Amino acid sequence: GESTRPGAEPVSIEKELDRVVPAVRAIAEELDVVISVDTSQPQVIAETAAVGAGLINDVRALRIEGALSAAAKARLPVSLMHMQGDPQTMQHNPKYDDCIAQVQDFLAERVQACVDAGIPADQIIVDPGIGFGKRDEHNLELINSLEKFDSIGAGLLFGVSRKSMIGRLLERELSERLPGSLGFALIALQRGANILRVHDVAATADIVKVYELTRINEAEQ
Repeated sequence: GESTRPGAEPVSIEKELDRVVPAVRAIAEELDVVISVDTSQPQVIAETAAVGAGLINDVRALRIEGALSAAAKARLPVSLMHMQGDPQTMQHNPKYDDCIAQVQDFLAERVQACVDAGIPADQIIVDPGIGFGKRDEHNLELINSLEKFDSIGAGLLFGVSRKSMIGRLLERELSERLPGSLGFALIALQRGANILRVHDVAATADIVKVYELTRINEAEQ
């Protein structure tokens, strides 16, 4: 309902509701799938939960007033993302003294806030927020240290599919970023990611299957 890509403008809550609620209702009526709703707004959390949402994914980690309470009342799993700044300004000049430690500390604090609000720990997912208020070097630091996020005690979501970082690192246009996306997806799986957020579902599913097959073979040896 609201784009959060770098430089994106915010939308009104009414427009977000108009975009999202009918879509969630329609999907829930037709398909037996978990529906993830990307939103930061408490009213959108409440209304989409009522019509079939199965996961609340918030780039602002439930920090908008009322969002944490709405998520707890909805009794749905939540995904909490780290973002320095906001979508309008986050890529202007992101800086960190210690990127890994600062992202970990932020996510650990938000997980604890959710637990304190009554959300079970096993219903909480964290996302380091690749490309959200981070330079390419910050993104690579985080990807190289994904295993460290296990200490937070939450599931780990990873999303880098088609992102501009891949274009810069590999000098690829948007339509040419599938190989890079798949490479990062496989690395994320190897380093502890539980959920991959992707555009190219079938191709990524093949990567996941290959990864799972190799893990089975390792266990049998």
